[in-house]
Amino acid sequence: MAAPSRNRILTIPNLLSVLRLAGVPLFLWLLLGPREDGWAILVLAVGGFTDWLDGKLARLLDQYSRLGALLDPAVDRLYILAALIALGIREVIPWWVVAALIARDLVLAVCVVVLRRRGYGPFVVTYLGKAATFLLLYAFPLLLLGQGSGGWAAGALPLGLAFAVWGTALYLYSGLLYLSQFVLALRGSSDTA
Repeated sequence: MAAPSRNRILTIPNLLSVLRLAGVPLFLWLLLGPREDGWAILVLAVGGFTDWLDGKLARLLDQYSRLGALLDPAVDRLYILAALIALGIREVIPWWVVAALIARDLVLAVCVVVLRRRGYGPFVVTYLGKAATFLLLYAFPLLLLGQGSGGWAAGALPLGLAFAVWGTALYLYSGLLYLSQFVLALRGSSDTA
């Protein structure tokens, strides 16, 4: 039996990633338009669940693909970027946090372009990077819940702040780890030149 092709596009994990991608504009509209925070949180939660599920199914069904390897982290970044900007506009999180996290992603995006031009693939995703993304994607809805006046708000806000602080610290630290991958790759390519 032949090994499954890594060039496949129509896989269940890729379809879940596309579904998650479609949730980004809906999430933004709900949060910034009618300010339907409950529905926005639900869209974010579904996005988080499908993020977990697409990885699980890729392993279980052996449906890894090059598209999935690019699409999944790209959609994660897009959700984080969208949530950061929207929550910054809503003044749920401070702008300096928004700026620091976006700057990290911009620096790494430039690094990926440089690596591609030198014939390298994308960064090897680290567990720490995944953990940081997980923490941030759980911090955002909790911080949003914490803005309310109901019984949930009192517990959600401190929990959301804790997730946000740890998530931000790990996100920035994982960015340093990715930068070290970048430097090692550049050193390796200059050694062979």
